[in-house]
Amino acid sequence: MAPGEQNDKIFLANAGNFASLARDNFRFQYENNPLYKTFSDALGFKSSGAGNIEKFPYLPIGFFKTHSIRATAFQPQAIFESSGTTGMEKSRHPVKDLSLYEKSFVKGFELFYGPVNEYCILGLLPSYLERGNSSLVFMTDRLIGLSGHPASGFYLSDYDKLITTLARLERERQKTILIGVTFALLDLAEMINAEKKELQLKNTIIMETGGMKGRRNEMIREEVHEILKKSFNIPDIHSEYGMTELLSQAYSKGDGLFYCPPWMKVLVRDEEDPSLVKPHGPGLINIIDLANFFSCSFIATDDVGKVYEDGSFEVLGRKDNSDLRGCSLLVA
Repeated sequence: MAPGEQNDKIFLANAGNFASLARDNFRFQYENNPLYKTFSDALGFKSSGAGNIEKFPYLPIGFFKTHSIRATAFQPQAIFESSGTTGMEKSRHPVKDLSLYEKSFVKGFELFYGPVNEYCILGLLPSYLERGNSSLVFMTDRLIGLSGHPASGFYLSDYDKLITTLARLERERQKTILIGVTFALLDLAEMINAEKKELQLKNTIIMETGGMKGRRNEMIREEVHEILKKSFNIPDIHSEYGMTELLSQAYSKGDGLFYCPPWMKVLVRDEEDPSLVKPHGPGLINIIDLANFFSCSFIATDDVGKVYEDGSFEVLGRKDNSDLRGCSLLVA
């Protein structure tokens, strides 16, 4: 199957054909990604053995820090880079086709929230904007453009203007999503509380993407969400689960329970025996992202989590001795 045909099929994924599409991705990447082939061969896994997705080789996410992960030789349209913290080695993800990434995040967003053009999209991503090679900024910028709303845009440190904008959009009953890195949302919440500003956000979704970037002490997710819910007078805080190494995102509409789009799947592996992968239960998180067609679709992350029988999952923390990622948020 030609790569273009497979790209088209990715977004038709469902419970019935996901395994077949994953096998197609595996064979393509085994044949065209030298690092992944070497890794698979070292585990004694051959392309002809592709069957049960739980048995596939899952590439440790740390390889994105030390190698260029590419299926086929290509000149990337972009190289996304993780934020990390000072002194940490960063992950780098060469992206062959930005239109594939855009199709993934737009279709994923609209699956959970409906058409982008129904929303005003506000971005509060100060540290990410400073870098210029963030996949999160690229995604938010495209969503801002697709929204078409005149108030859509990024905000840096002008919290007064942002608060005024949120209040005006509420008066207009405009559906709004504020996508923010965690430390900046907490800064905004502190200003609201200190200045005794009252917001009643009935038409606005607050979506945190994780990330303290050394600006604050790490906090558990429940603590962060309680602060934000009280400050913004809303019942739930939404979350986005994404990373530099992936081209798809999972979303939570509250309580830290994430759901994937049909072309993305989360499994768990045993910490003592990484080859033991299960479709649900507690463990370290493995991800299949079919949109990662030209890199690697099978990733073993450092996140600790729990996957439920309906495919939803929680992120419960981070494996001991793994780097704190720029998009991380410690949870209990």
